[in-house]
Amino acid sequence: MRKGKILLLSATENMHKENENIEVFGAREHNLKNIDVTLPREKLIVITGLSGSGKSSLAFDTIYSEGQRRYMESFSAYARQFLGSMERPDVDKINGLSPVISIEQKTTNQNPRSTVGTVTEVYDFMRLMFARAGEAYSYVTGEKMVRLSDAQIIDIIINEYDGKNVMLLAPVVKARKGHYRELFEQIRSSGFLRVRIDGELTELKKGLQADRYKTHDIEIVVDRIEVSTKNRARLTDSVSTAMKHGKNTLMVLPDEKKKVRFFSRNLMCPTSGISYDEPAPNTFSFNSPYGACKRCNGLGTIPEIDLKTVMPDPKKSIKQGGLTPVGEYRDTWIFTQLQALGKKFGFTLNTPLADIPEEALNIILYGTDEVLSSGSNASTATSLSFDGIINFIVAQMEENPTYAIKKWAQNFMQTRQCPECNGARLRKESLWFKMHDKNIAELAAMDLGLLQQWFAKLHKHLTARQKTIATEVVKEITKRIGFLLDVGLDYVTLNRSTRSLSGGESQRIRLATQIGSQLVGVLYILDEPSIGLHQRDNTRLIQALKNLRDIGNTVIVVEHDRETIEAADYVLDIGPGAGVHGGEIVAQGKPDELRSFDSLTSKYLNGEIRIPPSQLRKGNGKKVTLTGATGNNLKNVTATFPLGKLICVSGVSGSGKSTLINETLYPILNQHFYRGVTKPLPYKSIKGLEHLDKVIEIDQSPIGRTPRSNPATYTGVFTDIRTLYAQLPEAKIRGYAPGWFSFNVKGGRCETCQGEGMRVIEMNFL
Repeated sequence: MRKGKILLLSATENMHKENENIEVFGAREHNLKNIDVTLPREKLIVITGLSGSGKSSLAFDTIYSEGQRRYMESFSAYARQFLGSMERPDVDKINGLSPVISIEQKTTNQNPRSTVGTVTEVYDFMRLMFARAGEAYSYVTGEKMVRLSDAQIIDIIINEYDGKNVMLLAPVVKARKGHYRELFEQIRSSGFLRVRIDGELTELKKGLQADRYKTHDIEIVVDRIEVSTKNRARLTDSVSTAMKHGKNTLMVLPDEKKKVRFFSRNLMCPTSGISYDEPAPNTFSFNSPYGACKRCNGLGTIPEIDLKTVMPDPKKSIKQGGLTPVGEYRDTWIFTQLQALGKKFGFTLNTPLADIPEEALNIILYGTDEVLSSGSNASTATSLSFDGIINFIVAQMEENPTYAIKKWAQNFMQTRQCPECNGARLRKESLWFKMHDKNIAELAAMDLGLLQQWFAKLHKHLTARQKTIATEVVKEITKRIGFLLDVGLDYVTLNRSTRSLSGGESQRIRLATQIGSQLVGVLYILDEPSIGLHQRDNTRLIQALKNLRDIGNTVIVVEHDRETIEAADYVLDIGPGAGVHGGEIVAQGKPDELRSFDSLTSKYLNGEIRIPPSQLRKGNGKKVTLTGATGNNLKNVTATFPLGKLICVSGVSGSGKSTLINETLYPILNQHFYRGVTKPLPYKSIKGLEHLDKVIEIDQSPIGRTPRSNPATYTGVFTDIRTLYAQLPEAKIRGYAPGWFSFNVKGGRCETCQGEGMRVIEMNFL
């Protein structure tokens, strides 16, 4: 037995030793040259080296791919039949592999409804907090809403109206047009004798109806009663009946015709009588029909026709193409209508748009419901009903299913803030639920740094009931905001669209979300998380990575940043060159040990090689000056850009660099040179545009529009290659055109994968 125990302990000890490291044997993916790697577990590991040396091939295409494949293999046989088999990376063996999560430099969700708050789930917790602990206020009077039980309502009525005659009314119509003939008949058949229409008592007779074109308030007269304690039973029955027909709301009207008093089982304004439905988390969701603003459907913006794109040059006539959507003159129906309109209002198709009468121009743009006559007498008159160019564009945008037509209509539109919700995305009632004088949209618009301070002080302003409900939710919100601050995102707001985030910002948000999930025993692989970070924020990021490691995870970072390399527990340097000249381990060990190796990275760390400062160029002496930029957080900025030089715009994350260049200067230049439709953020003036002849934006968005796009097709090289193959004797004999050598068209591509080289299987069963 003793020997058996010793053997068992020995095997367990060996297993534990094996699990202390991640061992990769014979990695040959892409340019990796059959390398063996041993990486310590539960450490911060940096893989560095030249661009193209094989860092991502090892981290993502070997270690992560194998972890993903093993995860898929853990599914049942039923699930795997839908997936097929994932291709195994080109590696002999990997030992000690944990569940793997990859956080890459990829574009974030492009859905306009996706925000920082929804991605990090902080906004979801805030919705829960407002639904359970928020206080409702009336959007009419600003008073705090009240919620009463039937017993409380009866007690108030007896106290206030004791000894007086009152009418109990059940409101059924509030400020709506219609004749309501069917409603009156339904009320009459329920046994009621009278209704109150717009303040006037009316007997219910057969065929009763209201003026269909006027706005009405209609209440059922449920009972007329002298209020007293002896009549409490009758009063209770009448209140219950009024609540039933008035959808949990009733009105009390004294005989003296004094002010009407409203009562409700729901949240109700005691003065105006408006009531809100019981709040739920989806009441505060702009992705739910229960919470979204009805005007913009929860987007916060609405499309609007930009007249400058419809009529870019008022000096041009209709015939010269002054109306861009219509184009230059052709013998078509639309120009026949415009000619007939011109006969009526005294202009021709050669009249400049600026000289066309205002009434006629309004009809051209917005149409008319009237039937116009274009002839001088009844016998020669031509009836003309015109829909209007703008109405036509809007109709195409909303109703036409064709993508090309919708794209055409978008050229004449710009987005503006929704006038109904002022960009808050939520319906009016949702915005009148508050905590410490703030609604949920106001909190979502605060910088995360300020938001954390607000939540830190919140407990001082809560009632005992609110504290009981909200304490745990507030604790979770504060913790998640703290993780976002740890990665240097204190300047971001929860309502910021994920489409506007840079690659580095989106990766750090995903990193903060993973830290917030508090998983243990996981292998995290990150792709250059320091991109876009100011040095001030780099320390926070490194600390966040260490926190992820300290709770029991292994963190592998593909990185070039010096501070991150020096903060690592273990460094792997791949090289010595890029492409076919790389794929080998040139140095490995602790950061201090790395300096003793003869590698390119070591020479830069030791200071043997430095990046020399470039010689300052004189430039061409010309400049572009942008004055009074006030977009986002810019405070009336005036910037001068000397031309003929390399200009660097620097500053801490969130200081306004992208606002100034990407959202103000570039759209101005794009509009000037190419009539771009993107509207620049507010500015006063710009000078020096005459010194430029074009503008090109190079950003982090993918260069290809399809998965089949690659450097050869993007640069046009593949076109020449296909032409060359089509000119080969064998290709000419077989009649092969260049398309036979293209993976983008039928005939040349593999039809099984549609030319993508791989098949994508949707895992809908999950």
